[in-house]
Amino acid sequence: MGYLVSLNSDRFFKKVFSHLKIAKKFLEDFLGKKIESIELIETDNKRNKITDKAQSVFFDFRCKIEGQFVIIEMQQWDKQDIVQRFYLYHCLNTGLQLENLPEKAIIYDSKLQEDIVIKDYRRVEPVLTLIWMVDDNFGFKGDFMGYSLTPEIVMNFINNNELWKSKNIEKIVLEHQKILKAIKNKTKNIDFLSKNRLIFAFQNNIVENHNLLQETEHEYNREYERWFEFAARSKKEQNTENDFIEYREDKIFNEMIEILMQEKLSRKDKKYLVDEQEKTARVKRWEAGHYHDGKIEGREEGLIEGEKMGIAKGEKANSLKIAKKMLQNNISIDDIAKLIGLTIEEIKKLL
Repeated sequence: MGYLVSLNSDRFFKKVFSHLKIAKKFLEDFLGKKIESIELIETDNKRNKITDKAQSVFFDFRCKIEGQFVIIEMQQWDKQDIVQRFYLYHCLNTGLQLENLPEKAIIYDSKLQEDIVIKDYRRVEPVLTLIWMVDDNFGFKGDFMGYSLTPEIVMNFINNNELWKSKNIEKIVLEHQKILKAIKNKTKNIDFLSKNRLIFAFQNNIVENHNLLQETEHEYNREYERWFEFAARSKKEQNTENDFIEYREDKIFNEMIEILMQEKLSRKDKKYLVDEQEKTARVKRWEAGHYHDGKIEGREEGLIEGEKMGIAKGEKANSLKIAKKMLQNNISIDDIAKLIGLTIEEIKKLL
């Protein structure tokens, strides 16, 4: 057992960020701006049901800061549907504003013989969805990748190969001016669309990039780095008190340490840890079974394919065949790469 429980654990991630002072400081460091006001929106005790068939939605953390609704979600498991899932969460972050959206008018419908309430949709505010990716990085090398809605002419401009091959600089400048005009257009609040952001932050990348910059003695100062470094240290099973000495000097991080200390956990928290360890062990056993079946089936198919192609057992064509079979069995890309010696890029091409 380590000195601290992992911040990357679902239960303790929620527990830490339920403290507004901690959440506020993290958002300030990550967004690089001072936040004057922050309001916590309770999610644990509230069932956010969107449709009759939809399951209740629970966010890890949801708040409102200065005219913007924010959710922070952590993703530690390797799943193939996370992009679509978090985009849905991103949309729900907007949709749930209907809870408190003021009424603009009430119109009596004579056919239905009932009042129809019209909401004031001008009061809908932009949303920020921040996904804290523990292990996966989608193949990106940077610390994070953000997405927002922009006019389609922006992408058309970037992907116009003929335009970029042209030596007519005036034509390029003219197209650029058209795009700037579209982006700056605020008619009827059309610029609202670009104010909505979905950001994926990659913990492993941030830690690795920070270490590389330290090695080269590069002057680099990004406040958000320490949050992900802290999480990475807490994730180590045998982390010690010495791993967090420097963090004790900061009031916010000192408060986080007190929350995550193993010796101060409640009985419920300790039971959760035991249950989580058992759950992780079951998942690993399940994956191990698929590893075994995938290796056998993939190897057999690979050998047949290899004979047709005149390729000996163990060469790359066979490895790719095995990898393809393992992907069909929902085995993670990282684990496949470690198991059969292919690069992550080679495996991703199979997708």
